[in-house]
Amino acid sequence: MRIERRPLPAVLPDLGDIPPLLTRIYAARGVESAAELEKGLARLLPTHLLKGMDAAVLLLAQALKQRQRILIVGDFDADGATASCVGVLGLRMLGAAHVDYLVPNRFDYGYGLTPEIVAVALQRQPDLLITVDNGISSMEGVAAAKAAGLTVIVTDHHLPGAELPKADAIVNPNQPGCEFPSKALAGVGVMFYVLLGLRAHLRGSGWFAQQGINEPNLAELLDLVALGSVADVVPLDANNRILVHQGLARIRAGRSRPGLRAILDVARRDHRRLVATDLGFIVGPRLNAAGRLDDISLGIECLLCEDFAEAMQHAQQLDQLNQDRKQIEQGMQREALVQLKDLPLDNLPFGLCLFEPEWHQGVIGILASRMKERYHRPVIAFADADHDELKGSARSIPGLHIRDALDAVAARFPELISKFGGHAMAAGLTIKSVHYEAFAKAFDAEVRRQLTADDLTGRIYSDGSLAADEFDMQLAQALRHAGPWGQRFPEPLFHGNFKVVSQRLVGEKHLKLVLQSTSGAPQVDAIAFNVDLNIWPNPNIGTAQVAYSLDINEFRGNESLQLMVSSISPC
Repeated sequence: MRIERRPLPAVLPDLGDIPPLLTRIYAARGVESAAELEKGLARLLPTHLLKGMDAAVLLLAQALKQRQRILIVGDFDADGATASCVGVLGLRMLGAAHVDYLVPNRFDYGYGLTPEIVAVALQRQPDLLITVDNGISSMEGVAAAKAAGLTVIVTDHHLPGAELPKADAIVNPNQPGCEFPSKALAGVGVMFYVLLGLRAHLRGSGWFAQQGINEPNLAELLDLVALGSVADVVPLDANNRILVHQGLARIRAGRSRPGLRAILDVARRDHRRLVATDLGFIVGPRLNAAGRLDDISLGIECLLCEDFAEAMQHAQQLDQLNQDRKQIEQGMQREALVQLKDLPLDNLPFGLCLFEPEWHQGVIGILASRMKERYHRPVIAFADADHDELKGSARSIPGLHIRDALDAVAARFPELISKFGGHAMAAGLTIKSVHYEAFAKAFDAEVRRQLTADDLTGRIYSDGSLAADEFDMQLAQALRHAGPWGQRFPEPLFHGNFKVVSQRLVGEKHLKLVLQSTSGAPQVDAIAFNVDLNIWPNPNIGTAQVAYSLDINEFRGNESLQLMVSSISPC
């Protein structure tokens, strides 16, 4: 693993009265003005910049006034689950008489608004159908809904193909002609914006006074918006940082949904100390486990729950599903490593495809992520599906836009991919089983067209070394609250050489250390997760190069500085 210093602009921006270290950290993440660091809701981008907003708002306002039946069709991941909840809760808060949701089971119906799921939806007798976190590629499904007489609003954030569905309104910052500056909104963020636009319209029309209801505070939904945004790993640009910061503030203040609080309690996480990464690594996986192994509706019902005791029952089920998911995932990882054990790293494909007939379709996305991290290259993991098809889940590395790469393969070999969609770093696809070998070869060739061997070298980007007097709790606290940190706005990471004062294995594969910086700082505790057991622990290693972040460890009410080790190698 190569450690590289994050590049800084030639001239540091004026970010106001903040410590020089924070100025450098922000500048390295592209922040150019102090305004980009403001986190008040007043700084959110205006709703009217989203193309299709006016049409969607007028249709929803009409639906509310006519007491139409509204059905939300979501996706089966954490973003889709939170977007479904935000849609249901928000529309009810705004005075909708009939709002329900439907999320297709991934194993029975696949992704998105398909004609098959429209047939299921029609059993609910809706008048208006809203997609959340899907729909931009659902030409056939939208056509089926329209043919059945439904009004259809598509809200999505995925990249569109060459053709758009014939919906009555489309709200998606990535659709052609949309001038909304933040293309990084998650599906839940798009739905939240639609609610903001609808509230403004209803306010102007006197709706709330006519109905005898108070104008709702939609900020009450921001805990869910933050969760979906972080769990979907969308880039935390300035606008998304506001949404996530405000959501985290509500959670820390004890004002989150009962279901979210229950998930945190079951996971033994103190809501008062929550950071963005907890949403991504603690809450998100538990929600996703329901969609991966069973039915995401379990997670949605948990988040919709108003009763904490009932929410705890749901949260415990989600926790058990997550434990089951971990066991399945570990078995799949072992099988993937067996496939690759005899191949030297320099002989691996640049674009790596993996498949075993027994792999679980709901877990291949996690497997692809783990293999991508291990081998530092784009990975697609496949599982058996019905009708002699394989479902694939793709994960990429910086420098390769995975959806565009699949598009390029489809353009060269139209017969190989049945359907695909996704983002820059993650995508999904379906291929015929007989095309697996040909697709794997074509995918590798496309990746080789776009990347060099050097691009496949694992890199850790550091914000430099800390001085001896910077290893303290005050700086750790300042960095914790300087975020939220996340995708494309990564948590500050530092590196340096350390004396290894002590080392011991905990929890089978984690390394607990006491380190002392060669810069002369006091000794400090550190922990490295999932270390290479062929190297560690080793009492003969006296010094090591360490990449780390500053953390605060709390144990029995006492707080102490701790280094969270991202990389450690003997030196």
